[in-house]
Amino acid sequence: MARKSWHSLPEYQALRAFMETGTASAAGTRLGLSQSAISRSIANLESRTGRILFERDGGRLRPTAEAIQLNRRLDPLFEALDRIDGPSEITRETLSLIAPPSYMQKYLVELSASFIKANPTFSMNLLVGTHDDIPRHLLQHSCDLALIGDEMSRSGLRTTLFRRSPAVCALPKDHHLAQRDLIEPADLVGEKLIALTRNNVSRGKIDQILAEANIHEPPVFEVDSWQLATELVRAGVGIAIINPFPSALYPGENLVFRRLAARIRFTTAFVSSENRPLSRVGRSFLRHVRLNTCNDGFSEAH
Repeated sequence: MARKSWHSLPEYQALRAFMETGTASAAGTRLGLSQSAISRSIANLESRTGRILFERDGGRLRPTAEAIQLNRRLDPLFEALDRIDGPSEITRETLSLIAPPSYMQKYLVELSASFIKANPTFSMNLLVGTHDDIPRHLLQHSCDLALIGDEMSRSGLRTTLFRRSPAVCALPKDHHLAQRDLIEPADLVGEKLIALTRNNVSRGKIDQILAEANIHEPPVFEVDSWQLATELVRAGVGIAIINPFPSALYPGENLVFRRLAARIRFTTAFVSSENRPLSRVGRSFLRHVRLNTCNDGFSEAH
C-alpha cells in the first residue's frame, strides 16, 4: 500500500505569503515570523514535494511555474480555512480593475455596482486603460485584474478566457442591410465604413476580409474603441465591423447587429499577474460576472 504524503500548513502559509508579498522578509512580517523561518519553510516544502519552487534572478527569488501551479491548487484550502475561522472583524478588501472603455463604461460599471451592493465589505477601484498600458499595470501590481478584448501574450500574465464571439456588422436600424440575418463581406461594397485605428490588433484581420471582397475604400471614421464605432453607427454615418460583446447587450435606438459571414473570431478574457494569486474579492467578482452576464445572441461563454 502506497504511503500517503503528509502536508504542512505552515509551509503552505509561507508559500502563499511569499507569493503574495514577493519577498521572504515581507512574508515573515505578514506571518509574524523571521525571514529565515520563511526560507526554511520554503526549503522544507521543496524537499518534501521534490519541486523547485523559486529560482534566483538578479538577487531576487522568483517563483517557478511549479510554484505558481501549487499556489493555485492551495486556493480551496485557504478558502476553507477562511470559512472555518470566519473573519475576526469586518475587513474591507479592495479590487483594482482595469479595462478598455468599450468594456468599462457601461458593462463593467453596472456589474461592479451590483457586485458592491451584494458585497458591502468589498470595495473597488475602476480604471480605464489601453491595450498597451494594461500589462504594465498588472505586472507592477497597481491593478489586480483586467478585462480585454484583444489577444495579449506577455510573460508574467495569466489569461482566463471569458467569451468567444463572431464578427458582426453594426448598422443603423433603417439601413437596407438590416433586413438580412447574415451579411456577406461583398455586401459592403460601396458602404461607408467605420474602422478601428491601425494600432488595434483586430484592424488587420478586418482589413484582410475587406480586401478579399475587393473593398479598398478608406473608412469615413477611424476610432480607438468599439464603443465609439457603435455610437457613430447610431448617429447614422456608416457601418462598423465589430466584436459584438458587450455592445450587443445595449442595442438601444437606431442600432442593430447582424452576423458577418467571415472567419474572424474575437475573444474576451480576464488577465491577472501570474506571480500574485487573485484575492478573495477578485475571485468573487469573477463569479459575479459569469453569473450575471446576459446572453447577447452572438457570444458564447467559456
